[in-house]
Amino acid sequence: MNAYEIMLMLDPEVEDERQNEILSRMRELVEKGGGAWQSHEPWGRRKLAYEIDKKTEAHYHLVQFDAEPVTLDELTRVLKITDGAMRHMAVRRPKPRRKATAGEPVVPES
Repeated sequence: MNAYEIMLMLDPEVEDERQNEILSRMRELVEKGGGAWQSHEPWGRRKLAYEIDKKTEAHYHLVQFDAEPVTLDELTRVLKITDGAMRHMAVRRPKPRRKATAGEPVVPES
């Protein structure tokens, strides 16, 4: 199982109720696929760097979860066809590095 995060940009005209439906659907897909929902941070309405479909703002959401690659593929597929989802980007979060204890040799990661 891998750790992922998705930056999701939703249409600024989408109601709060619909935003919650989209996020609930995402959580449902992750948990149905055997994954674990870690966190959701709503960043609010922000200005876009460039216009998308004649819109200059979007609602940003940062979602972190653990899932299998197949689950991420399904989640990406669903977000592509979801009305109100303007853009999304999924990245794999790096595993936290373990600190070496005293006297233990440090082995570089490859």
